[in-house]
Amino acid sequence: MSLSDELTALLQQDPRLAADGQLLKNQITELALKLDKDLLRLLLSHDRLKAHFFVDVDGVLVFDRDKFVRFVNNKAFLPDSYTSFKNKIGLTTPDGRYLSESRDVVLAWPYKDCVLEGGQTQEDQRRDEIFWNELLAPDEIDRLLAPKVLTNWKRYDADGGHPVTAIGDTDNLILKGNNLLALHSLKKRFAGKVKMIYIDPPFNTGSDSFGYNNRFQHSTWLAFIKNRLEIARHLLSNDGTIYIHLDYNEVHYFKVLMDEVFGRQNFLNEVIWAFRERETSTRFYNRKHNTILFYAKDVKLMYTFNPDLIREEYSGVSRGKFKLVDEKSGRRYRLRTKDGRSDPAVEDETTYRQYLGEQGGPLPRDWFILPFINQASVERVGFSTQKPERLLQRFIMASTNTNDLVLDFFLGSGTTAAVAHKLGRRYIGIEQLDYIETVPVERLKRVIGGEQGGISKTVDWKGGGSLVYCELMQWNERFVQRIMAAPDKATLQAIWDEMRQKAHLSYRLDVTQFNAHAAEFADLSLEDQRRFLMEVLDKNQLYVNYSEMDDQTYGVSEKDKRLNRLFYGG
Repeated sequence: MSLSDELTALLQQDPRLAADGQLLKNQITELALKLDKDLLRLLLSHDRLKAHFFVDVDGVLVFDRDKFVRFVNNKAFLPDSYTSFKNKIGLTTPDGRYLSESRDVVLAWPYKDCVLEGGQTQEDQRRDEIFWNELLAPDEIDRLLAPKVLTNWKRYDADGGHPVTAIGDTDNLILKGNNLLALHSLKKRFAGKVKMIYIDPPFNTGSDSFGYNNRFQHSTWLAFIKNRLEIARHLLSNDGTIYIHLDYNEVHYFKVLMDEVFGRQNFLNEVIWAFRERETSTRFYNRKHNTILFYAKDVKLMYTFNPDLIREEYSGVSRGKFKLVDEKSGRRYRLRTKDGRSDPAVEDETTYRQYLGEQGGPLPRDWFILPFINQASVERVGFSTQKPERLLQRFIMASTNTNDLVLDFFLGSGTTAAVAHKLGRRYIGIEQLDYIETVPVERLKRVIGGEQGGISKTVDWKGGGSLVYCELMQWNERFVQRIMAAPDKATLQAIWDEMRQKAHLSYRLDVTQFNAHAAEFADLSLEDQRRFLMEVLDKNQLYVNYSEMDDQTYGVSEKDKRLNRLFYGG
């Protein structure tokens, strides 16, 4: 009988360690790590197992816990070929234990998403795109979030695209790359300078036409958002405000999260955007609106809010239907009578800001009713989740003044940047997916050229201005893209051969052990090979760090070095 069979038979004698005839690997591992006395007595009762898992030190038997746990996880208890192979080749934690044995739970920052270590649920497995779990040690996070080298610079103005020769404080910026890392790269230049943030993040609904990974588990979605909000708060000016556009899926949890990151005392309001009027549901009240949470960075300071600008444009006030009554307790509106006087009988009792509807009547506070999308407008760029320019116009006009800086780090179709451009605000837009050049940048080029969609006629837009485009310089990210696109095992093998020469690999990988089990790697399925190669990439090195710009390994051009020094002030 093999040692594995003997251990299996012995452990089944303890009812804590087996169920329905199957050993409970996780329970065995937990008890071994805790040096459970009953488990140790059981192992000591078997001469062969005692000799294998205990060391005699001057007559005292010492349990080799790590050896035992490695045996449990590598021999008899791993029916999954990928997991077995991964453990055999030596993916380890800093204390030398195999990765699957670690009880640490830390946040990770893979290709697109930030997730907690753990198994995938059935919902996760239905995703259209690959979703990677990864562990990073806490002491690696500083390097992960260090400023990155920027490359592929280009300036767009009314005359087309041009090389970038200088970077000014008034430049608009469109940045391609992981938005968490991009936000941290903006910190040195823009900390405390952003007057307004608007984001329309993935709603966690299970589908999204932009290609975002929009079916997070609830907890990982919150983790994904939380760390982006934390750095975004550093970028926001002390008198700045932030808008977060969500629907019913996550908005209530997000409110609690925002209270934690920005402070509950800095919550200003929730804006209800009613985007449809039709009643379609026969089983529940029809869902007809989104919610935009509105926070100040510091409510004690005089944050910008210009409600009269948007009232003048959208309400009946400009048409003379309502009279504004200024009082110390707030602002009230009264319907004018035919002789021009206000009628106190229909005075609105709201003692705060009151918006008026398109038809001239007062609405509940901050209830916006706008067409979801003007189907004939050139602002439409092919995405069903695109927000209308008029909605963003209200927010930007209310919370910024001319030349103020607006940030959107889920740029999507580019509505925020397009509206900011037409309103004379500066802006920064961040997007990771490849359509950034074909959708939002192309849209902004049309805006610069004077297109007349969206709010253009309302604000008398004639064109003009410019923007600077650049990208985070990829390193391991290049291999991520190729691994995900590889059609067969032969292609993956060629990628792995190159990775060993050029990629930054995880410190958990023992290459010698990998080579010893190369045949087992070859037997894995295409998807398992793909998963493994993704895991052995060091996620700290997806992009090139600015501090390593002069390392010849990365081949940063002298032009890029000069522009990066201008950007970062080096």
